[in-house]
Amino acid sequence: MLVDSHCHLGDAAFAGDRDEVVARAFGAGVGHLVVIGESRASTALGLEFAAADRRLSTTAGVHPHDAAGWTDEAGEWLARQLSDERVVACGEIGLDYHYDHSPRDVQRRVFERQMALAAEAGRPVVIHAREADADVAAVLRAFPNVLGILHSFSSGAALFDAALSLGHYISFSGMVTFRSWTLDDAVRNTPADRVLVETDAPYLAPAPHRGHRNEPAWVGAVAERVAAVRGVEVGELIAATGRNARRVFGPRVTGP
Repeated sequence: MLVDSHCHLGDAAFAGDRDEVVARAFGAGVGHLVVIGESRASTALGLEFAAADRRLSTTAGVHPHDAAGWTDEAGEWLARQLSDERVVACGEIGLDYHYDHSPRDVQRRVFERQMALAAEAGRPVVIHAREADADVAAVLRAFPNVLGILHSFSSGAALFDAALSLGHYISFSGMVTFRSWTLDDAVRNTPADRVLVETDAPYLAPAPHRGHRNEPAWVGAVAERVAAVRGVEVGELIAATGRNARRVFGPRVTGP
C-alpha cells in the first residue's frame, strides 16, 4: 500500500479543492494519508478528515515555529488529542534553528515536553529537524522509548546515525528528486524496515511538478526515485514503506 506519511491537508492552500485533492490521491493509487496537525487548527481539521474517511489519519502537536506560545494548557490539550484513536502520532514537533521563530531554549523545552507527552500516550513522534542536528539527537537519546519519524530527511550523517541506532524511521520527500539533492547515501543506507515516503504537501513538489502546489497524489514520484536509488522495483519499495507506515502509526493506517 502506498502511504503518504506526511501531508498538510489542512493547509489553506487546499481550502478551495480539498475533496478533489484527496480524490486524486486515491485515484493515483495512494492507500492512506497521514494528515499532519502541527497546530490546534490543523489538528482540528485533521480530526474532521479522519472522522469522515478511515483512509485518513491525523497527528497532533505544536511546531517549533510556535513553541513560544506553549502553555500548561497547551500540554493538557495535546494530552487529550493523543488519546484519540484518529491521532496516530505526536507531531510535527522538533527544532528549527534556521528560521528561529521561537527562541532556541524555548523550542527545546517544548520539544522535550511533547516527547514526554508522547511517551505517556504511547504514540510515536514526527520530527522536524532543521539546522539543529546535535540538539535533536540529544533529545531523541533522552527519550529512548519514544519511536520517531525524521520527516523530509535532509540532515547530516550524525543525526542519521543517531536516529537509526535508536530504531527510528527516516521519511523522504520530493526533495529526493531535486537536482540539488546530495543525500542519496542516506536513501540507500536506510534499512528497508525503517524507510517511509511522504509529500509534505503543499510544499516540496517533486520533479516534474516543481514550482506547483504539491499534493498527496504525487507521493508515487517520491517512491519511484527512492526505489531507483535503492536499486529495487518500485512495487517492492511501496510494499515495504506501506508495512513500515502501519507498523509505526498503528492499525489505523489501512487502505481501501
